[in-house]
Amino acid sequence: MSRIKDIEKKVINILDNIEDNEKRAKAIAHLHGVSLSAVIIAKKREQNPELAAIAGLLHDLYAYKSGSYDDHAHRGADYAKEILNEMKLTSPEETNEPMDEILKDADVIDHSLVDPTKAVKEHEQERYSKLCKEFGLS
Repeated sequence: MSRIKDIEKKVINILDNIEDNEKRAKAIAHLHGVSLSAVIIAKKREQNPELAAIAGLLHDLYAYKSGSYDDHAHRGADYAKEILNEMKLTSPEETNEPMDEILKDADVIDHSLVDPTKAVKEHEQERYSKLCKEFGLS
C-alpha cells in the first residue's frame, strides 16, 4: 500500500468517530480537497507532492478529532507529527519538512472553490488573489 493510502486509512478511522454523518462527510471532503490542492501546488512549486498530499490529509485532523479549533494549526501540526512518527511512514526529515505555505494555500483553494458561487472569505482574499495570479486564473 502507498504511504498516502496508509494515511488515508488512518484518517478515515479517526473520522469514523464523528457521529454526525454530515460533519464527517464534510471533514473527509475537505481533507481530500486540501490534499489534492496541495499536490497541485507542490508540483507547480517543484516541492514533494507525496508529502504535500499527506500533509493535506492530516492538516485539520486534530480539529475534527477534538472538536476544537483553538490553536488548531499548531496543535494539528503536532498531532500530524505524532501520527507520522507512530506509523513510521516518513523519515524525520520528511516529517519536519515545512509545508505551511502549501497547506495555507491549499486550504484557501478548497474553501474558495468547493462552492464557486460563494464569495471568497475576506481574510483569504489576498492569498486567493496571489494564487489566481500564480496559476493564471481569472
